[in-house]
Amino acid sequence: MSQVAEIQYHHHGRFRLAGGVLPDAITAYQTFGDPKNPVIVFPTCYKGKLDSQSYMVGEGKVLDPRKYYVVTIALFSNGEGMLHDSSSPSNTPAPFNGPYFPTVTYEDNVRAQYAVLTQKLGIKKVFCVIGFSMGAQQVKAFVKSNDNFAEPLQAYHWSVMYPDFLERYIAICGSARTSPHSQCALEGPKAALSASKDFQDGHCKSTPQHGIRAFARAFSAWAHSQAWYAKKGYLFDGRSGKADLLEWDANDLLTLLNTWQMGDVSLIRDGGHFEDCLGAIKARSLIMPCKKDLFFAPEDSQNEMQFLNNAKLVIIDSEWGHMAGAGLNVHDDEFIQAEVKKFLEEP
Repeated sequence: MSQVAEIQYHHHGRFRLAGGVLPDAITAYQTFGDPKNPVIVFPTCYKGKLDSQSYMVGEGKVLDPRKYYVVTIALFSNGEGMLHDSSSPSNTPAPFNGPYFPTVTYEDNVRAQYAVLTQKLGIKKVFCVIGFSMGAQQVKAFVKSNDNFAEPLQAYHWSVMYPDFLERYIAICGSARTSPHSQCALEGPKAALSASKDFQDGHCKSTPQHGIRAFARAFSAWAHSQAWYAKKGYLFDGRSGKADLLEWDANDLLTLLNTWQMGDVSLIRDGGHFEDCLGAIKARSLIMPCKKDLFFAPEDSQNEMQFLNNAKLVIIDSEWGHMAGAGLNVHDDEFIQAEVKKFLEEP
């Protein structure tokens, strides 16, 4: 049984992002269960809204509010479509609206999430952070900081930014850095949208239907595997996973995509190296790539395993490709939740 929780908001006030400063940044979040239980943080993914987290949260599911205190947190630019959800190009007042919204990194998101957990909710320790896709990349970011937020390069991503705050993390269909191949794959949908005749350099007053449809066609080609398309065929309907791309704000999509493209835990620390950042992670980890993911190839996760000290690799054998981790089919969902449950219950 899924639970419905009220969306809550944390006003950060003046908040520095990689591309500038928002005078009143906002992070949207939900909580489920008793704060006395072990805390699990479940951030959103690309095109992920807070209500899309329900496939893992609820009574009888792996993130059961009777057993855990679950906090779902929305990325900046998550596109909830309401005035006060996480700050986005679509809901931020001038002069930071639309194409003028600052560049956002994973580090920015993790600092904001850390503030929600510690300042708003009074949490002193997180049992586990779990994420899918961009949520998984955030997880890798959540692990070391000197708490000097004026110098964001001195901090790493959740598992490289706050090592003593986090006990364990789970990364589903994600990696510690966005590979050059994945960056290239994302350039296609970005170019299709930004070059469209109705995008108007981001100054469009309504949804640029030509651009959004072109974006959706280019993006959907990478969502599943070649084997999946061979069986299902290709039928464009504007959807990728559970999210209807035709309803999204164009600048929200591009801001999120830029965050994804820049993902790299080694950039969080001044002079840091990828191998060193992974080796510094203290949290126990479960790494779950999909065998046929076109965005985050399993080879990336296998390479990371050389440097992680306390990690377990479980490959999802699925033709659903990247979307295997999104809760869209029963077989993959049951497999993933069984592995997550086992990992969470390990002593």
